[in-house]
This record gives sequence, structure tokens and C-alpha cells, in this order.
Amino acid sequence: MRISSFIAGRIAFNKSSSFSRFIIRIAIAATAVSVAVMILATALVAGFQQTIQGKIFSFWGHLHITQFQPNAGPLTDELPFPDRQTLVDSVRNIPGIGNVQAYATKSAMIKANNGIEGVIFKGVDRHYDWQQLQRFMRQGGALHFNDSTYSLDIIISEHTAKALQLQLYDPLIVYFIQGNGQPPRARKLKITGIYKTSIEDYDKTFIIGDISLIRRLNDWAPQDVGGYEVFVKDVRQLDTLSHQVYNILPQQLDVRSIKEIYPNIFDWLGLQDKTEALVLVIMTIVALINMITAILILILERTNMVGVLKALGMRNGSIRAVFIYQCAYILGAGILLGNVLGLGLAFVQLKTGFFKLQEDAYYMPVAAISIQWGKILVINLGTFIVCTCTLIVPSLLISRIAPLKAIRFK
Repeated sequence: MRISSFIAGRIAFNKSSSFSRFIIRIAIAATAVSVAVMILATALVAGFQQTIQGKIFSFWGHLHITQFQPNAGPLTDELPFPDRQTLVDSVRNIPGIGNVQAYATKSAMIKANNGIEGVIFKGVDRHYDWQQLQRFMRQGGALHFNDSTYSLDIIISEHTAKALQLQLYDPLIVYFIQGNGQPPRARKLKITGIYKTSIEDYDKTFIIGDISLIRRLNDWAPQDVGGYEVFVKDVRQLDTLSHQVYNILPQQLDVRSIKEIYPNIFDWLGLQDKTEALVLVIMTIVALINMITAILILILERTNMVGVLKALGMRNGSIRAVFIYQCAYILGAGILLGNVLGLGLAFVQLKTGFFKLQEDAYYMPVAAISIQWGKILVINLGTFIVCTCTLIVPSLLISRIAPLKAIRFK
């Protein structure tokens, strides 16, 4: 194998002009493009998924603790239960759990400037972690809470503000749906913040205000809540932590992950993995076809050399190894160049965000990048091993070459 490797190195790095030199350059370029596309595909898909999941989890938490309601949907008003600090402390003491905060929701309509929008009023208290929402704020800031009564402040989405021609600090009338045949109850509130997540399910639906207002409208006790939002430290442990939280809850309470509440969004995100896999398969096939074509052309161009080596007593396996080694050198150069190209473009996008997206369609203004070093290693090793092993098949052509005819071949 040493002689095969030596001959392959001399052929591969021979600087004399020939048709094979052109083929080698084409093979290196094609391999580089294939590897670069695979690296960018993994970085873009991972970045897209992490950005969307980050928006969803930041706005609604990872887990919801509520009273059990069969067939409850994402917009179903919660049943009240007392806010228990002992329960909150028990959940927080579970390893992997971050923040726990109370909330409640109520269906409502906003009427302003001859327009009406149906919304869900999300009530929070003074202990709400505004850092989670701050990344989405376009104007204004957090609610200002009162000790004696409920706050009149409200945060609406940029979509709702544009639809109703509202601006920061404008007053508006919110009509809360009471149900059971009762007429809506109106409250005059003031806009103190405008947010935008770019996720249609949120921006068209939710406004944020004081949970005390919901307690007053629903005739709840002063300490009643609709549920708790639970934030986890590692989203990969979400299912495990959901089971652990469920095991310590009282019988009347239930826990659901945000993936169960909004399955359509996460199913859609899961489809991106299939898209990524399809791109990887296509680019691997392109690299395979490229290398198979390259080795066949290299063998045919050096038929005379094959005949000489056979005449000198070199076995077919050793001669095949010459061309496989040569293609391995080409693969290595192409993979290295592909890493430089793919990672280079990824870092440029990461730093500059030069590739823009239509935010309404893709939920983000620029293409998000998340470099997955583990996947890049798999791409490099997988491309090299799969292509090199596949080259064994076309190299069998060498065993069909007769030495005498090969030596005379021109």
C-alpha cells in the first residue's frame, strides 16, 4: 500500500498540464460546493429552529400548570385555583427548572378608531420576568402595578396597533367576554408597550395586562391564578421535567408542555429536519457522482500506466488503491475547501446578517445561523468515508484492462 500511496501522491500533485488536471480541479470544486451547502443547510435549519423555539418559549414558557380540563385548547380560559407558594417552591426545587410565574387569560375585544380586533388578554403579576419579553418590545416597557387596585397599563402587539391605528400611550376600550349569556364588560386602558414576535399566532392574538383585572372581572379571590408558566434550563430535558413536575402536582392540576399546546408550530419545525436530511442526501449523491466520474476518467486517461504497472507485476488491488488514494486526496482537498467556504459564509451571515428574509413569512428579519460542530464533523467524515468506499466499485474496471493492450493504448 505504500507504493500505491506514493504513486497516487505523485499523480495527484503532478503539475504538468493534462486533461486529468482539469478533471481534478472540477472534482475538488464540486466536492467543495457540496460540503459547503451541507454545512450551510445544517447551520440555517438549526438557527431557524432555535430562533422560533426561543420566541415561543420566551413568550409562553416551556410548561403550563393549570386545572385539568378535558380537550382544552390553547385559547381556552383557565379555571382558577389558589396561588400556592409551597407549590411554586416545590416546582422550582426540581433540578433543571428555572423560573415559575403566575398568569391567567381572558377572551376580549378591542374597539378603537372604528375597528375591532378579537384578542386574548394575558394577565401577569408584579413578579413577571420582563427580561423574557424585553427582546420583543418595539416601544415602551413593562406594566406599572398598583398596590390598591389593578393596573390600567396594557401591552399590545405591533400587528394590533397597526390594525387599529393605535400608538404608544393611546387610550383604548377593551370589552371582556363574560360568557353564560352575560354582556361584555368594558374597561378603558392605556397602551404602555408595543411588542412584536413575528409569530402570527401570538401577534394577532395576545395582549398583556394586570392579572388583578382578570380577578376582578371573573369575581375570583385575590390570590387566584389561572396557571403557572414554567421555564426550564435545558429544552432537551423538557419531556423528562414535565413528568417530574406532574408527579408533585395535586390531583386537580395538570401540566402540559408548550409543544402539546401548539403542536402545529412544532410539527412544522420538525419538517425542517426532513428538509435538512433531503439536502444532505442530495449533496452526498452529487459528491458521489462527481467522484465516480473523476475516477473513471483518471483510469481511462492512465490506461497506459495501468498496463505498465501490471507488466511489472503489480496486483490489481494495489493498482486500484493508486486511483482510490488519488481520489481520496481530491476528496480531502474538496472537503477542506468546502469547510472554508461554508463556515466562512456562515460566520459572515452571523456577524453581518446580509441575507435578509421576509419577516411576515419566516418569523425573522434575517436568516438565523447556528453552527453545529458535531454535525459538521459527521458531514466531513461521512462524505469522505462514503465516497471513498463507493469508489471501490468503479475501480474494478482496472481488473478488466489487459496489460499488452493497455501498453499500446494511446
